[in-house]
Amino acid sequence: MEDRYVSSNAYHQFTLENREKMDLVGILNVESFDNEEIIMDTEMGLLAIKGENLHIQHLNLDQGEVKITGLVMELAYSEQKKRSGSGGKGIWEKIFR
Repeated sequence: MEDRYVSSNAYHQFTLENREKMDLVGILNVESFDNEEIIMDTEMGLLAIKGENLHIQHLNLDQGEVKITGLVMELAYSEQKKRSGSGGKGIWEKIFR
């Protein structure tokens, strides 16, 4: 069985309050964002957040922290980390068919 995670020291957590406020830690990078979708590279793989009126209220990549507001309608993790040069969209097209 192959390892799904970056390392045993990797840490990623999120809290979601009333589907309107989300705090995340263990964020490595924000790959793309608009008011309907935010895609982030986390310690546990790529994470897509879909919703309405999504806004990044706070971003500190040095600390790996992100705060998001808006109506969260869907969360999805990829099974693997994005490989450089792959564009990432192919993974999400498979997840959100």
